[in-house]
This record gives sequence, structure tokens and C-alpha cells, in this order.
Amino acid sequence: MRLLRRSWAGLLHQRHRLLTTTSSRRSNGEREKEKEQQQRQKWTHTGSRTERMLYAAFWAGGLTLGYHWLSHRSHLTQVLLEEQKEEQKEEQQEAVARLWHATLRPELPTYKADQVEQHNCPENRIWVTYGLGVYDVTDFADNHPGGDKILMAAGSAIDPFWAIYQQHNTLEVLELLEGFRIGNLEGPLVASVDDELGSPWAQEPPRHALLKPASKRPFNAEPPIGLLAEQFYTPNELFYVRNHLPVPVISPEDYELEIEGGGKEQTLSLERIKALPKHSVTAAIMCGGNRRSEMTKVKAVKGLSWGAGAVGNAKWSGARLCDLLRQQGVQPDEAKHVIFEGADLDPTSHPYGASIPLAKALDPRGDVILAYEMNDEPLSRDHGYPIRVIVPGTVGARNVKWLTRIVVADRESDSHWQQNDYKGFSPSTDWDTVDFGKSEAIQAMPVTSAICTPQAGSRVKVEQDEAKGEGEGHITVRGYAWSGGGRKIVRVDLTNDEGLSWHVAELEQEDSPDGRHYGWSLWTARLPVSQAQRRAGDVEIWAKAVDSAYNVQPEKFEHIWNLRGVLANAYHKVKVKIV
Repeated sequence: MRLLRRSWAGLLHQRHRLLTTTSSRRSNGEREKEKEQQQRQKWTHTGSRTERMLYAAFWAGGLTLGYHWLSHRSHLTQVLLEEQKEEQKEEQQEAVARLWHATLRPELPTYKADQVEQHNCPENRIWVTYGLGVYDVTDFADNHPGGDKILMAAGSAIDPFWAIYQQHNTLEVLELLEGFRIGNLEGPLVASVDDELGSPWAQEPPRHALLKPASKRPFNAEPPIGLLAEQFYTPNELFYVRNHLPVPVISPEDYELEIEGGGKEQTLSLERIKALPKHSVTAAIMCGGNRRSEMTKVKAVKGLSWGAGAVGNAKWSGARLCDLLRQQGVQPDEAKHVIFEGADLDPTSHPYGASIPLAKALDPRGDVILAYEMNDEPLSRDHGYPIRVIVPGTVGARNVKWLTRIVVADRESDSHWQQNDYKGFSPSTDWDTVDFGKSEAIQAMPVTSAICTPQAGSRVKVEQDEAKGEGEGHITVRGYAWSGGGRKIVRVDLTNDEGLSWHVAELEQEDSPDGRHYGWSLWTARLPVSQAQRRAGDVEIWAKAVDSAYNVQPEKFEHIWNLRGVLANAYHKVKVKIV
């Protein structure tokens, strides 16, 4: 047994010597490979210290990013909630304000209706009633653009007027009115026009859900700006709506148009108008207050807060006014005017009215038509069914809807909207110094343009320019441009570096001669975006148009501000975020 143990021990000893000798003979290259393998294991072996450190770093980074993202999201949510609360607060305040006129104020004296009636002129002070309230509006009437309407209600109730002009039912106006309150009216509330006569708004037409109202009564609305540049002809249902009064209901069988001029009078039915030679013209119609909301940022103005969408382009078809007037025996006269009246009436039965120079109406190149079609379809009620006068190149206010009367006269229309509205003034003119009688009524509109896409505040992806190398790219910008008086748009310039460099847009427009270029021009531009602008994260795009007379848009609204917020044609500026 001992011999066997010694033999086994000897064999083990010899094996150990053999392995040791073999190991010592390995090449230096094999040892280097082994070291590299061990080094790799330090980085890649599951559970290694380095790997644990990397995982920890990734987790920390992810948690940090997640924290910031959640914090940013939480901040945005908080901002939205605060905005909603503010809107709800304003709505609640306005709802309370709408009850002021129906609330008795015991600290004020009480007047009888016959006492109020005695105050019906500036000499005796102008008093009006609204609900239970008695108000002295003498000082306000002199400076208000609707002062003539206030005088119609002097010594009596303004309730019937406010049932029509419901744009007054805002917190700002109601607070202003309540500040003029001097007492309470004895007796019951003045009967509501809605209850007594039936609401004048009961038969308003349906409207497209995408139209964004600037006011609901009367209805005034514009389409989303992002849709405007998608089609050369604005779809009828998305064409902006500008109403001053309730929309009248007119049956084609009962429709009549009275024409006075040339020493003659005649009445035309819709059938007779449609029997006349048909003429078509492409024309953009723009509200005089288009882009007013941008001017308001400089200083407050009075008027609906229009964006850049109070404009549309359409093909209008109907009978030429110049043919009708010539048949009537009307002769050219530079001093005369053509007055238009519509079927929409105010509470005193006065119609909406406007006028244009006779020279424009008689000029065959003026293309004034009595339109009954819009984009090859019958006019809708909101756009003047059955007849609307289209005065191409002229402010929208002169394109009278629901046309019922045409008069050739030695004077302009005496309508409120011709004499005391739609006029421009110096930036230094305020409501204490304004004299509407000294300013010309707007006819042809100035050159303007607007960026439709991208929209302000939107996130814009930079399109890569492979030919220019990595980091170079551009963004695509689209919009519209137009100038009144038939002047053609010859160029639209854009910049995204505050005017250091300008880029000329490509135009889409009709091939009409200058002087009769009444339709708008759509444009598209590719603006380069530098690496520095990408790093900055946002850019501001400016657009300005140039017409055939080389009129160009002014740079700043401060230079063209006016108290009515009309003729708002400064550079259109849109700030966007770069993705």
C-alpha cells in the first residue's frame, strides 16, 4: 500500500512539473492576448464595476431628463389651467355685468320716463335708459363713432338698439356704460325686443364650424389662417363673414332692385337681372379692419379683433353695373357718386349703406357687377343672397350685400358706415380730437400680405439641403398678398434675420392686366435656416409685398396706428420654433 501511495505522489509531482514547464514556454504573444481578454472582461463582463458605473450614469441621465420633461409638462399644464381660470373669471364677470342694467341701485335717485324724455339733446344733456338704469351719455356721445345712433335713442331706451348691436355686450363696454349711470327708471323693465317682437337673430343662417367668430351678433368670423393659402379660390363656406346687422330673409320671387339715375327710375326683378349679359371677375374682398388685432398690440383701438383672415378670393358673376347705368341714361360726371343700400335694417329701419365714385361704377375696366354667383354657385345668405354689388379693388364695406337700391347722387351716402366709420387717421389723433368729417372714406385698400403657414408659435421642421452639406436646411413659408385699386403684386420679400437678407417668393396669380388685377396672389418661399438659428431654437419671419406702383408695406404698426384700427398693413411677422 505504501508503495502504491508513493507511486501516486510521484506521478502528481511529475505532472505539476510538466504543466509548469509548458506554461513557462508560452510565447509573449499568447500572454498579450490573455491580457487583452482580461481587459475586455473588465468592460463587458456582466456585473463588472465599469458596467455598473455606466448603467448608473444612464439611469441618472434618464431620470434627470424625465424630471425636466415632467416639470416642463407640469408648467405648461399649470399655464393652461391658469388661462382657463382667467377665461372663466372673465366670463363670470361679464355675466354679472350683463345684469347691472336690470339691478336697482338704491344709492341713486329714481326718474320717471317723462323726466328722461326731456333730456333728448346735448343742450339738455343726453339721457338714455337701459333696463332699470338711467344713464347720462352726453360726453360719451360726442366721441363715439356711433354717436348718431345714440342720438336716435336720446331721451328713451337703448334696449332695441342693443338687441341689434350686441357687440356692445362685452365687459369693457358694460363697465363703461355703468360708469355713466345716474339713476333708476321708475316702473317695470322695458320689454325685451326678443320677447316683444321675436328675436331679430332668429333666422340667422347656419355657418361652417371652422369659422372663428369675432362677434356672434351680428355674426362676424374668419377662417383659420392656415387654410387660406391652400386654394386660390376661397371655398364659399370658409370665406370670411362681415355682417353689421341681422341677416335678412329674402325670397327670390319677392326680390326687387330699385335704380334711380339719369332722370329715370326703374325696378328690376331677380329674373330680369339674370337675363342681362353675364360677366365674371376674380376679386379679393378684404375687410377694412383685417389684421386689426396686430395693431391693437401697439395701443388699444375700437373695433372687432380681426386676425389676418378677414379676406377671401372668389370668382364673382353677374350683370355689369356700367351697362345698367348707361341704359338708364347716366352720363359721366367726376363729382357724382353711386349710393348702394341693402335690405339689412337697423332698429330705426335705416338700411346699411355705402357709396363709390360714379367714375368707378361707369368704367368698364372697373368691373363693378351685381353678383348673384360666387365661385359658380348661387350666393349664400351670409354673402348677400340674392344680389351683392361687387366693387373690385375696394374695401369690403363698399361691397354692399342684399342690394335693394342704387341711386346716382351729387353726394356720398349719408350712412353711418360711410361718414363715421371706415376712415383712416394720423397716429396722433385720439377720440378727443377726431373729426370724421375731415377724413376721406376708404375706397381702394393699401398693399398688404400675410404669412399663412407656418403659424405663430408652431414647431417647424427644417428640411435638409443635401447639396449644401450637413446642418444646412430651409423652411417653407406660404401666404397671400393683395393690393387695392387693381394693382398687381409684383414681389413678396421675406426675411428670417430681421432684414439682413431677403428672399423673393414665388407667386401664384391670374394673368390679368395691371389696373384690373383684382384677385389676390398666393406665394411660397424657401427660407434658409443656419446652424446658429437652429441652436437658438426659434426665428421670426417677416413678409412684405410690393405692388405694381412699387408701393410697399410699412415696417411697423407704430407708424400707421389709428384709433379705428383700419388699414393695418405693416410687415406681417410670425415667430416660430425650429425643430
